[in-house]
Amino acid sequence: MTDHEQEKFELQLRRTKPARPAEDFTARLLAAEPKVRAGVKSAPFVRPVPNFLRMVRQSLRWLIPATAVVLAMTVAWHRSLPFVSRSSISGPGSPTGTGAATTLLKADDVKINQRLMSSFDAVARLPGGEPVRFRCENWMDQVVLSDKSRGLVVENSKPRVEVVAMGFETY
Repeated sequence: MTDHEQEKFELQLRRTKPARPAEDFTARLLAAEPKVRAGVKSAPFVRPVPNFLRMVRQSLRWLIPATAVVLAMTVAWHRSLPFVSRSSISGPGSPTGTGAATTLLKADDVKINQRLMSSFDAVARLPGGEPVRFRCENWMDQVVLSDKSRGLVVENSKPRVEVVAMGFETY
């Protein structure tokens, strides 16, 4: 069907008028409609809501946003508290022992380092049999924090692997 034929067909459809439904179908629809009390307007097929459910809905309308506000305020208050390390860090000027809380760590010097340890390409096959090439990289991430006033150095190293699909080769 060409565009011109389709436009003619749509024009014919717009001009046609829908047929009247059968009398027995109309009678069944009218019989199935719920009875409405005098003076009460109601949409068809809508049941009245009991007072208890209406009261619950109204209270939830305010309770949900209030809960969100309280949660946001709690998070903001919690973030404003000073950070206290739960582990005991021993060094000059810091308390020793397992139960003592330490003071804040004020990092004078922060160093972040990423080193590429190795890199290689690999080819694998998808379930359909198509080959796909991957680039695999092994990284070592390192973070060093220094607090010169207390003589503390905190160092954390963690390996990381990145696998990136480089392309689908088609034959």
